[in-house]
Amino acid sequence: MVDSLLLQFMLIGILGVGSQWVAWRFRLPAIVVMSIVGLLAGPVLGIMNPEEDFGDLYKPIISLAVAVILFEGSLNLDFKEVRGLGRPVFRIVTIGAFLSWILGALAAHYVAGLSWAVAFVIGGLFIVTGPTVILPLLRQAKLKPRPAKILKWEGIIVDPIGALLAVFAFEIIEFILGTDVNPSALFTFFLASVFAVLLGLVCGKGVGWMFETGYVPEFLKSPVVFTVVIACFTIADEVTHETGLLSVTAMGMTLANMHISSIADMRHFKENISLLLISTIFVMLTASLTQETLVEIFNIQTIGFVLLMLFIVRPLSIFISTWGTDLSKSEKLLVGWIAPRGIVALTVASYFSSILLDSGFEDASILISITFALVFTTVVAHGFSIGWLSKKLGLSMEGPPGVLISGGSPFSTGIAKVLEELKVPVLIADSSWERLSKARSTGIKSYHGEILSEQTEYYLDMTPYEYLIAATELDSYNALVCTTFVPEFGRNNLFQLSLSNREGDNLEGLVHTIGGRVLFKEGASWEDLNDMVENGYVFRKTNITEQYTYKKYLENIDEHALLLFIKKPTGKIEFYSSEVESRAENGDVVVSLTPPSKEFERIQEKLEEQRKDPKKK
Repeated sequence: MVDSLLLQFMLIGILGVGSQWVAWRFRLPAIVVMSIVGLLAGPVLGIMNPEEDFGDLYKPIISLAVAVILFEGSLNLDFKEVRGLGRPVFRIVTIGAFLSWILGALAAHYVAGLSWAVAFVIGGLFIVTGPTVILPLLRQAKLKPRPAKILKWEGIIVDPIGALLAVFAFEIIEFILGTDVNPSALFTFFLASVFAVLLGLVCGKGVGWMFETGYVPEFLKSPVVFTVVIACFTIADEVTHETGLLSVTAMGMTLANMHISSIADMRHFKENISLLLISTIFVMLTASLTQETLVEIFNIQTIGFVLLMLFIVRPLSIFISTWGTDLSKSEKLLVGWIAPRGIVALTVASYFSSILLDSGFEDASILISITFALVFTTVVAHGFSIGWLSKKLGLSMEGPPGVLISGGSPFSTGIAKVLEELKVPVLIADSSWERLSKARSTGIKSYHGEILSEQTEYYLDMTPYEYLIAATELDSYNALVCTTFVPEFGRNNLFQLSLSNREGDNLEGLVHTIGGRVLFKEGASWEDLNDMVENGYVFRKTNITEQYTYKKYLENIDEHALLLFIKKPTGKIEFYSSEVESRAENGDVVVSLTPPSKEFERIQEKLEEQRKDPKKK
């Protein structure tokens, strides 16, 4: 057991972030890796037990982390995004949540053997599919926009509702079974919920107004937001337990729909904080479980309850609630299956376990075991199945990593055509119909619109594309595009053309701090590349084999040819860049822009071979 709290914090951080890296490296569900790592560090090997070691600080740390995660998730709930999905989403978070509560309570009573009181509390709790688990799964699965948005909206909105339902069920139980019947307690609970929502709205509007009017300097904006989030959560939670989650959700949605530029700028920073919190908190929760809790999970009643929740309760509530909507059968099947539970379920279950035990409900002692059984089972089952099932149902965007090109031109069209021939998804985006005309006439997929516009994210699905090439004639615009999309694509997957030699542009100092990696080689500017295409240069694909090695290829290639990219057998694209040395291997395809003289010589050689051996025709 690690005695030092400082060492424990270090170990939790390493295990959490390390789990995320392992999941990314080996394409595994991150939540599953974190759960296993936490179990190994806690009940299995006994290295640490954060709940015991942190003492009174444990629950506040978890609660504040959940509040920040939920707020960050709700910042993505822009009502523009839900266009055309309003009816299904509304039904799922209302009718679907209610059905899930009732059916879950029935399953908990008749299968898990819990009393009606505890069953209704746990039934309300288990409707949650929060952002701590659903958002990492969506990043992993690359779903099509419709099902992805439905699952995201449900997860973030239902998260506080589930906690409130559990509180509401407990208040009802106390009201019915209490010796001092007090109807005002229920009324107070509803007032507290309304107060929480209003507090979130006021905090959101207040922060937004301060940012828009310049009352907060840029360097203080992130600290102010986090401070207000914690204050909003704490005030509401002190009034009535668990209403704080409702308050921060309302605050996040308010800010998201005010469309303040500074909030959008900070969103990616908060996403990083949220990812760090998810990693560490999940490890803390699983490491705090006891061996007794793990043993109780394998109880036949617990197993039966979990299976019923997975295969009956969730699908039934989704199919009934979405009856008559425009959701396809495939979308209903996917949404009806994917419902992983996470941090909120574990934390709230821990709270109610002690409260119900103090109130005399002895069967509440197995509440944590049942909760963890459902959390771990759903995380594993849905984490490993979402990719496979979405592909089977035709709802996945999974495929070779695609290329998004900003800027229409003869060169853009040429390289896009080659990528398309190599079965690589490609799209050219430009705000000018004229610059897109060549791509459209060639049949290349295109998007007419400003790629930096706020509307682009609603009309252009960027899920299939892992690489972005900024290939306009304006160097400063290319740098701006690359800098804007760093959070979405990552700096290593962003490329821009080499700087032009036009007089008046002095961006040499700028390009080293912002923008993407320089494509191909220094000097291969927009003008040069398009001149090459206009002068008859040809895009040439060459297979590297054991007989024709990369070394021989480099020896034979024309000195004026330009190496563009390497296509790996896995589908990965490796663009040539002056910043990274690329090397092709056996099985790769190398694409180059070759002078017409070299291409003419190659054609002449083929004709000569055919004259000598007519069978080669």
